[in-house]
Amino acid sequence: MQKTTIDVHGILNKQVANHGVLYTKMHQHHWFVQGPAFYTLHEKFEEIFQMVDENNDLIAERLIAIGGAPYSTLREYLEHASIEEKPYTKKIAAEEMVATVVADFRTMRDEIAEGIELTGEAGDDVTQDMLIAYKTEIDKNIWMLQAFLGQDPLEGE
Repeated sequence: MQKTTIDVHGILNKQVANHGVLYTKMHQHHWFVQGPAFYTLHEKFEEIFQMVDENNDLIAERLIAIGGAPYSTLREYLEHASIEEKPYTKKIAAEEMVATVVADFRTMRDEIAEGIELTGEAGDDVTQDMLIAYKTEIDKNIWMLQAFLGQDPLEGE
């Protein structure tokens, strides 16, 4: 197995772990959000955790298709994710929840951008195409969530 293949497996598995953590965080925000934007954010957080779940499945299945083995336990997710969970032990403002999601999406976007470059070097056009499409979806969500916060898409980068 070539080094680039191992690297592609690692990039994809990192995203499997990130998605496992983010899926849980999005449920947490969905359940605990309060305030004037409750209905808007309750629905948006549900939309995001469904998107995260769908893309995690695509990434994990692609990883298997190219000879890898996706992480599949909570312990593996927490050990390998670059985003972190945070127990809900005190009230969190809705805007803080949104800002946390933006930060997590930016982390994932940047790692996916690395994956796009790496899959190009590896000649893995299918995985590269999948990652490009997903990066586009993440960029759109960052823009929308930043707009909700009254900020420009690149503000806070």
